[in-house]
Amino acid sequence: MGEYHHNIDDKARLVLPSKFRYELGDTFVITRGLEGCLFIYSKDQWQKIVDKLNKLPFTKKDARTFLRFFLSGAQEVSFDKQGRIAIPAPLLSYANLKKECVVIGVNDRLEVWQEDSFNNYFKANEENISDLAEDLFDNVEV
Repeated sequence: MGEYHHNIDDKARLVLPSKFRYELGDTFVITRGLEGCLFIYSKDQWQKIVDKLNKLPFTKKDARTFLRFFLSGAQEVSFDKQGRIAIPAPLLSYANLKKECVVIGVNDRLEVWQEDSFNNYFKANEENISDLAEDLFDNVEV
């Protein structure tokens, strides 16, 4: 959990907060996320995602499209000695990452957003959060 603001350096490296480094382990997976951000998963969480994806019917066009989008961008990465990760160029381009970015913890993954994109996304959805919560938690015991 949490929201952290960091800069990407000229060599496309990003420092992840130390609390996340421990949870991710030595190597982990980064891929295209949804809504224009990047998703980062520990190898254990990634394997759970892949196991679910393997159950999708390859005969369905939507399944093939999503698998291509999600898996083709996936890269296994690790930290350098300063706790930075190098973000591959195709992922930098996809998420429009330039300098300022936001790293957020979202349940089983991290998300990396270009700061302006995150702020715009947050503002666009801010007023609907109560309605979303009501709809999502209607039939769930909390």
